[in-house]
Amino acid sequence: MLPQQEFRYIFPKKVRIFEYYTVAGGSKRIFTDQDALKEYGTQHILDPENYSYSNLFIKPSSNYSVQKGLLIINTEDIPLEKSPVILEMIKVI
Repeated sequence: MLPQQEFRYIFPKKVRIFEYYTVAGGSKRIFTDQDALKEYGTQHILDPENYSYSNLFIKPSSNYSVQKGLLIINTEDIPLEKSPVILEMIKVI
């Protein structure tokens, strides 16, 4: 007699990735939807309640905060002029 085994199948979750691109102006610490680079199409800063993870390529995450339509740099220093600012928002579906 063979022992009974339980098999579990884990299907990968679907994800949607939203990105927000802008360029630092050298004197800004707050960015809005209107600051998005138009050449990347329509972009929005989503409400953090509506996505699962986010990556902002400024570390650590205590250096910034996100609200719907706003990206706020919390550090004393601000990004250098023409520095890329990219917020990646990932929603697990």
